[in-house]
Amino acid sequence: MGFADRDYQARQVTRPALPPVTKALLIANVVVFLLDFVFRSERGLLVDGIAMTGPFEQYGAFNVSQAFLHGQLWRLVTFQFLHFSLGHIFFNMIGVYVFAPWVERWWGSKSFAAYYLLCGAAGAVFFSLLMSIGLLPNANSVQSNLVGASAGVFGLLFAVYRIAPGARVALLIPPVTLTMRQLALVFAGLAMLTILGGLIFPNASWFANSGGEAGHLGGALMGLLLMRFPGVLGKGTAVREKVIRPRQFRHRRAGKIRPRTEVDLHSESEVDRILEKVSSEGIGSLTEEERAILQEASQRPR
Repeated sequence: MGFADRDYQARQVTRPALPPVTKALLIANVVVFLLDFVFRSERGLLVDGIAMTGPFEQYGAFNVSQAFLHGQLWRLVTFQFLHFSLGHIFFNMIGVYVFAPWVERWWGSKSFAAYYLLCGAAGAVFFSLLMSIGLLPNANSVQSNLVGASAGVFGLLFAVYRIAPGARVALLIPPVTLTMRQLALVFAGLAMLTILGGLIFPNASWFANSGGEAGHLGGALMGLLLMRFPGVLGKGTAVREKVIRPRQFRHRRAGKIRPRTEVDLHSESEVDRILEKVSSEGIGSLTEEERAILQEASQRPR
């Protein structure tokens, strides 16, 4: 039997199918963008003194005036499916495609849908809060529009950071590899820097999107809050690693004997991620660290 005939050589590596809510989000965003683009007016529409470039934006974009002062609260959700440009939707959908499957598999589809939309809505609320206290001079009007999936995407980013902080992500621009913890901190830092820069230099083009970055931070903060208290959305256990004493010390009284070691067990979500990798890519794709995690999990006391 030749090498090419062996089972492990012939086996094909396939990417797992997208979970249902992730797929629905991608389709919905693209369809809404295309429809809005087709009927978009270059001159725009003027509705209640607010400039609108398309019919979907007219009824779906978020701004404080229409959402809160006129009671159109649906805009907290609908603005998340609207985008200004091709580049705007492209990068947001890349974020959904990369991060959403991880988060949906951890939450489950129903809870994930609520998680994503709540993070997006929190972005609009945080934007409104910072604007109301004067921290967004570039978006200082209750008629300033907010559109885009970015707040929800930031919620996804910070969820993956909580699920697997050590997972590595290779960026194209710049061409560097970062852990999820580092990536989350970089994006949060850039958002805060943009808001601060917009406050100090309100006329500088570099900081023109301080309102959008406020939305990003709002989505990230909501994401961290929900991941810290997942029971809010019906998830049983938080994403935290447990420290469990070895079995021989569990029933001893405190003070009589002190354990020499503690076992730091990885979260169930990390084990699930590794098992999924084995299923899709084979056992040979695991790193030494991942093999060690599986070994620890297999020896876990029941």
